[in-house]
Formats: sequence, structure tokens, C-alpha cells
Amino acid sequence: MALNPPVPRWQGQRVWLVGASSGIGRATAAALHAQGAQVLVSARDAAALDGFVHTHPGSQAWPLDVTDVQAVRRVAAAIWAQGPVDRVVFCAAHYRASRAQGGDLDDWLRHNQVNYVGALHLLHAILPHLLAQPRERRGHISLMASVAGYRGLPNSLAYGPTKAALINLAESLYTELQPLGVGVSVVNPGFVETPLTAQNRFAMPALISSEAAAHEMLRGWARGAFEIHFPRRFTLGMKLLRWLPDAAFFALARRLAV
Repeated sequence: MALNPPVPRWQGQRVWLVGASSGIGRATAAALHAQGAQVLVSARDAAALDGFVHTHPGSQAWPLDVTDVQAVRRVAAAIWAQGPVDRVVFCAAHYRASRAQGGDLDDWLRHNQVNYVGALHLLHAILPHLLAQPRERRGHISLMASVAGYRGLPNSLAYGPTKAALINLAESLYTELQPLGVGVSVVNPGFVETPLTAQNRFAMPALISSEAAAHEMLRGWARGAFEIHFPRRFTLGMKLLRWLPDAAFFALARRLAV
């Protein structure tokens, strides 16, 4: 069942991807560009954005730090001054494996400021613009969360809670915005080969490329899905963790933490 309007084609759509200098965000921008969308890419790394624009004619670079609320508002206003936006994708993320003992508080807070507060900054900036567009073109918001947000996992003390918050946020947004004509989706990847996961020192089951992740995202948006999760051979198992009794889940989590 489609919970959002399906996307029959990307030709002519304007898509703003925030957190698109590398990894899934950049691969998704490239995939959308290949399908005929005009892509607008944002991230802190201006040089990486310029490199993307150089190889993807017609795209635009909008350097941005999502933790700077005033900068987010300025960039959003400048983008909408050019015309309506059909889709905004929040991919910005910070990740380091973290545990309770010997934790770095500044790094814990950095996760929250980028992964969750950054999303709030963006939402507050874009919602007035989306709702001012004609109802038939009020656009779509997609938040990049993670299966790490399904339940509390080892080494994910700072990262996992921010992704759980994004899942909850997407559900709340859908409830409020879908009746107003704004689509909402949440993307929950498993392990994807990116600069962030490259720091992991453990085996990552069902690891896929950023390009494969981008393909799954476009497929999910095309069919009007609310939650887009992949690869399913891994994420379906992660979903089952939500249904495990607490005692069974904690016993499993302790074994994974060793």
C-alpha cells in the first residue's frame, strides 16, 4: 500500500539533498541526476560539493553546516527563491562507535547536534516554504535514519538514540503533514559502505555499496513507501528484535557486545 504519492519519473523534479558530500547522500544525488532530476547538494565540505557539480551538469552546490540554524534558514530561503522544491532529503550524519564507560561527552553531543537537532533546523526552515507551494506540489520530506534506531545496540550509545529519534520524528511528521499534502518517508539502511562505516572494526553483515543503497531509496520513493529499509536480508532480521522479549533481547545484545 502506497502511503505517499508514487513517483513515476524524476525528470524535472528539484531535489535538495542535505549531507551529500559523500556516502549514501552523494550516491543518491548522482542517481537522481541520472534520472533527470535537478539536484541541489549541501554539506560542510564545499570542495566535495564543487566536485559533484563539475561532474553533474545542472546540479547546484549549497555549502551548509546543519548545526548552524541561521545558515540553514538562509540557504533554504535562497533555494526557494529560485522556485519550488519537490523533495528534501536529510542525509547529514555523524557517527563514532561509543560506549558508556570512558565516553566522550562532546562527541555524544555532536551526534545529537548533527543527526537530530540538524534535522529540526532543516524542518523548521523548509516547512513554511513547502506549505506555501500549490497543494498538488507541496513536496516530500525524507529523513535518513538507520536500523540502529530499532533497539539499543552495543557500541551505539550516542548514534542509535539519534536514529530512533528520527524514526519517531518521521512518524509524527507523516501524521501531521500527509493530510496537508506533504509526503514524508524514513530511510533505515543496514550496513552501507561509506566513510562513516569505514571506521568500524567489526564484521558488517550484508554490507552493500552506497550506489546499491541509492537504488533502493529511489525504488522506495517511486512506489510511495513510508519506510524504506535495505538490504532486506538483514533489515527484516533487525525488525524482529523489536518483538523479542526484553530478557531475550538483552541476552543477545550482551553476546554481540563481546
